[in-house]
Amino acid sequence: MRTARSKVSTSMAAKNELGVRSVFKNGLFAGKVAVVTGGGTGIGLAITKELLSLGCKVVIASRKKDRLQAAADEMAACIPPGSSAQVKAIPCNIRKEDEVKNLMSSVVSEFGRLDFLVNNGGGQFQSPVSMLSLKGWNAVVDTNLNGTFLCLREAYNAWMGENGGAVVNIILLTSKGRPGIAHSAAARAGIANLSKSLAVEWASNGIRINNVAPGSIYNPTAAENYKAFGDVFRQAIPFIPAKRNGTTEEVSAAVTFLLSPAAAYITGETVKVDGGWDLFQVPWEIPEHDKMPAYKWEEEDKLKAKL
Repeated sequence: MRTARSKVSTSMAAKNELGVRSVFKNGLFAGKVAVVTGGGTGIGLAITKELLSLGCKVVIASRKKDRLQAAADEMAACIPPGSSAQVKAIPCNIRKEDEVKNLMSSVVSEFGRLDFLVNNGGGQFQSPVSMLSLKGWNAVVDTNLNGTFLCLREAYNAWMGENGGAVVNIILLTSKGRPGIAHSAAARAGIANLSKSLAVEWASNGIRINNVAPGSIYNPTAAENYKAFGDVFRQAIPFIPAKRNGTTEEVSAAVTFLLSPAAAYITGETVKVDGGWDLFQVPWEIPEHDKMPAYKWEEEDKLKAKL
C-alpha cells in the first residue's frame, strides 16, 4: 500500500491540476488528514479531489483494490508541486471489523492524525420488499448502517476521541420513505439517527457529526449501475423543482462546508442537496385500486343493522 504523490505534467496543469474549482480558500485544509470511504468513484471521487485541492491528505478506501489504486494514482499525478496534499489508497471492506480497525490505525500511524471522516461507502439495489431476500436485506444494512457504525467507532478510538474531528455521512433522502429501495432507506435513516445520538455523546470530545443527503445526482458510475432500469436520471427530472439532476461537485461543496470551520456550530444535522426534490413527490407509480375502503360511521351502522 503505497502513498501516491507526483509532479503535474504540462497537460495536467492545463486542466487546472485536479480539475477542481472550489469556492473555498486555497490551503484551507493544509495539514489536515481525511478518510473518504468509497473515495475512488462517483460522489466520493469528487469529495476526494476537492479535499486534495485544498491541501488535505486523503486516504481513500473501498473493497476493489485495483480500481482504488488506479484512482489514487490518477489523482496523485494532478497534485501540484509544493502542495501539502497527498492521496493514499487502502483497500477496506467496511463490513469487516478487523479491516476497519486496520484502516483507521494505519492512517494515524502514517500521518499522525485523523481530522476528517467522510462515510461515503455503501450501496443498494432496487427491489420491492415483497421480493427482497433476507440475504439481500442484510447485505445492504450491513454495508450502509453497520459499516458506517464501524468507521465511526474506530475513528473515535484511533484518534478523534482524544483529539476531536469532523464527520460527514452520505445518506439518502428518507423523510417520505423510499419505495423500491426500502432496505437502503431504512439503513440510511438509521445513520441519520445515529448521527444525532453521537452529536450529543461525542460533543465533549470535540467531534461534530453531520449528514449530506443527495437527491438525483448524475455520475457515470451510478448511470451504469442503474441502466437496467432505464434512464433513471431523465425519469427523475419531472419530480425535481430545479428541473435538472445534481452534480457530484454540488455534493462535494456541501461536504467541504460541513468539514470546514464555517460549520463549527453545526452538528447532528442533515443537509439536503436535492434541488427541492424532497419537498415535492416520490417517483413511484401506484396503480388504480379499491383495496383501501373508507371508514365511515354510517357504514358501520348499516353493517350492525344487518347483523
